[in-house]
Amino acid sequence: MNEHDSERLAGALTADGLVAAPDLESADVVVFNTCCIRENADNKFYGHLGNLKTLRESRPGMQIAVGGCLAQMDKERIRERASHVDVVFGTHNLSRAPELLRQAAEQGPVVEIFDEPQPAAGPSTGDQQAVALAAVRDLPYAAWVTIQMGCDNSCAFCIVPSVRGPEVSRPMSELVDEVEVLARRGVSEVTLLGQNVNSYGRDLTRRRPLFADLLRATGAVEGIRRVRFTSPHPKDLRPETIAAMAETEEVCNHLHLPLQSGSDAMLAAMRRGYTAERYLQRLAEARAAIPDLAVTTDLIVGFPGETEDDFERTLEVAAETSYDSAYTFIFSPRPGTRAAAMEERFVPADVIADRFDRLRVVVERSALARHRDRIGRVEEVVVEGPSKRDPSVVTGRTGQNKLVHFRPDAAKGIASGSFAEVAITGAARHHLTGELRAVTARPWHRVRIPVIAG
Repeated sequence: MNEHDSERLAGALTADGLVAAPDLESADVVVFNTCCIRENADNKFYGHLGNLKTLRESRPGMQIAVGGCLAQMDKERIRERASHVDVVFGTHNLSRAPELLRQAAEQGPVVEIFDEPQPAAGPSTGDQQAVALAAVRDLPYAAWVTIQMGCDNSCAFCIVPSVRGPEVSRPMSELVDEVEVLARRGVSEVTLLGQNVNSYGRDLTRRRPLFADLLRATGAVEGIRRVRFTSPHPKDLRPETIAAMAETEEVCNHLHLPLQSGSDAMLAAMRRGYTAERYLQRLAEARAAIPDLAVTTDLIVGFPGETEDDFERTLEVAAETSYDSAYTFIFSPRPGTRAAAMEERFVPADVIADRFDRLRVVVERSALARHRDRIGRVEEVVVEGPSKRDPSVVTGRTGQNKLVHFRPDAAKGIASGSFAEVAITGAARHHLTGELRAVTARPWHRVRIPVIAG
């Protein structure tokens, strides 16, 4: 979601007449889009901000803006710690960044933080959709689509409800319209974004979520070949969502289902709303309905009060589920959350480090085994472009979201956004290798629609 916010910021600034600077030293405007999920991100941000002070002093015309979740949380504290910041804005007024920069140039530093979406900047306005459609994307064939903002859950470790606000869903008709426009511009893959996509639309209907309906409607848009989504909550994974994934060909056979812990005691302390048994049951239902489903997850190590027995339960569940990959995190106390107040139960750092390494072994063992099982198959991949490490190699992604490295046709090359068949010949923990069999579809002409500022 933060990545998409950065794309939308870049689009809004470009529409306002700015162009991307080749380097920091030549920039007239520097924008930090911040995250406050983990403390390490906070520290990095303030370090970068401090390093900019000298450059800012040598270039009086340079403007520095700070937006996003940390800005929402710290508000005036950012200006107190870094007086050279010109603009501070939060998560609810991203589209106002260009206007705030102009205001700061004329009147001096500006801090504008809304506690909730405003009528003029809410997630259901045409202005919001225009900002999303003007986003500057790294991959022209792939687009993020924000379907909801905020979260109504109360996970003890998570600060998102505090900085993103309560759950607000965008109307389905508006989302389908946005996807249709993206498809006409040459986008073939969309990823639906939300803090808890499974509950999408519950605030609109006041009774049942509409996520399954949205999956089907998005998959039916002409030109869209792949539909992804993130992130669902295990407690809200409903049978109709599983059915929509199984029955809608365009929905990728990949499910990111955050476990966080395999211990029922820890899940209760985290306020996750499910047990390990319930999680495994819903995952089994998904795997039974969706052929060749890839499953990834999030895991937290060292939540306050985690015992060795609790951690062993996590290892057991991780081994049983045999994840394709997992994001493993060390618990980071965030001010204002329930978990941050459990200081007397914090797990020693050396114990956490040992558990983190042991968990990584289990996760990577499963990932490697699942990748090796794919050797000999022919996979359809969408081409991302040359590998950053070896430009002679092309990277692509399967419907399972697995990264595949292969060599293109030396005579013809292969364009980003093309679809290709690749025979898998090798496997590593985090990627596959293969040989190109055929290019099955090339990106079609994209109509460039001018964006008019104002």
